[in-house]
Amino acid sequence: MASSSHRRRTQPKPDRNFEWRPVRGPLLAVAAVAAVALVVTLVVALRPGDAAGATGQDRAASGPASEAVTSAAATPKEPSPKPSTASPAPTASRRTTASPSPSATASRAPSRAAANGTTRTTTAPAAGRIRPGTAYQGVATSYDAGNGDGACSYGPTSDVLTAAMNTADYETAKACGAYVSVRTASGTSVTVRITNECPAPCAAGQLDLSHQAFAKLAPLSAGRIAITWSLLSPAVSDTVSIRYKTGSSQYWCGIQAIGHRNPLARLEVRTGGGWLALTRTGYNYFLSEHGTGCGGEIRLTDIYGEQLTVPALAVRPDVIQHTGVQFARH
Repeated sequence: MASSSHRRRTQPKPDRNFEWRPVRGPLLAVAAVAAVALVVTLVVALRPGDAAGATGQDRAASGPASEAVTSAAATPKEPSPKPSTASPAPTASRRTTASPSPSATASRAPSRAAANGTTRTTTAPAAGRIRPGTAYQGVATSYDAGNGDGACSYGPTSDVLTAAMNTADYETAKACGAYVSVRTASGTSVTVRITNECPAPCAAGQLDLSHQAFAKLAPLSAGRIAITWSLLSPAVSDTVSIRYKTGSSQYWCGIQAIGHRNPLARLEVRTGGGWLALTRTGYNYFLSEHGTGCGGEIRLTDIYGEQLTVPALAVRPDVIQHTGVQFARH
């Protein structure tokens, strides 16, 4: 049906038999359109979020519910956190037990000064063939130790509980001064100090005990017995002493440490360029062939890595000079 704007409306002629009625369809349509337009206009004008007409009171009147919806829509969702790639902090259970390098350990170790100026530091262990905490199997024989002197060049001694170490474990005098616990299968034991070397036919693991020491384990008539022996770090009353060899001077010297609780691993002397390790001889002196460091500071290191730094001592051949300090007990 065509719209009313495109159609002319005419009035019919009066007829007695005809009842005139107004055309209401187009008027109702126009009224309906106008009403819809009015409602739309009112809605737009009264919309709370309209930028042109909304006020603070209008937003407050919209109520908490509308605010919650608006806030949820405006707040972006936080992304899920990505896993961290950083290394976890170490804990006590993960604490590492690997041994550090000698230089690193020495730099961290605190120094302890003795009354005479001697200092202590710690470096890496330097055990040789004879190691702490190890039991060695072998045999024991005996010999007449005489005045107690031997290859270690300690000189005569009143200590009768001594022993000579087989050449392999003597290790170019590295065993000199070591305290060793010797035990038989029956449980009998004796502690001896190594002062001598037992050459072939003494085999690896064999100890040649003084008669007095052997008699603590078995009758001398037994001649040869099976033993187990291990290194000790005992309580001692002596402190470490230094002795320069006969003939020593500022041009050549031999240096010996005496009375150390634990076996000695190194002896060094101070030079202009630092510490110089001297060569150890089979008769238990450390030699400086050209006099380097003779009469200067001396640093001693035991097989556990402890170091004693002794202040400069005068070169006095064949004179025992006391330091007043001792290696720690282990």
